[in-house]
Amino acid sequence: MPESLAGQLLLASPSLLDPNFARTVVLVGLHSEEGAMGVVLNRPSTVTVGEAVPQLGDVLEPQEAVYVGGPVQPSSVVLLAEFLDPSLSSTLVLGRIGFPAPDAGLERLAEATARRRVYAGHAGWGRGQLDAELADGDWIADTAQPQDVFTDAPRELWREVLTRKGGSYALLARMPPDPSVN
Repeated sequence: MPESLAGQLLLASPSLLDPNFARTVVLVGLHSEEGAMGVVLNRPSTVTVGEAVPQLGDVLEPQEAVYVGGPVQPSSVVLLAEFLDPSLSSTLVLGRIGFPAPDAGLERLAEATARRRVYAGHAGWGRGQLDAELADGDWIADTAQPQDVFTDAPRELWREVLTRKGGSYALLARMPPDPSVN
């Protein structure tokens, strides 16, 4: 298996036609021989935390958007946070950013984290699936930065990361979603 991509970004290439992933940016949370898991960072929904998971009202602002984390288990909630106290995380993915431990209480999470986002569902790949998709050119890997995870302009993230990557990727960032209408 190639090196783990945990903590990296995956940007959907234009050849990836699956509507679940068109122009998405995925933060890879886990990547091993068994498979991979991540969350789509740039798909805020119109549903708020207060509407979808009111019990998180002590941890997040109720009017914050729930993000569509991916097509796997869309009715499950995934929380990604920047930890001030890493002992409450189950997995740190990028510096102090990671997923809370299952036994971390909501009150403790509010005090132990600086920033948080809620995702409905996640992206997942079985054994060897992500590596095959990378080999096929479906994904463009890049180094994640903390500001990518908590961007205030999530819908611009795909374009911003490609532009930051430079070269032909910056040109790709300016490509319209449907090049035939160009």
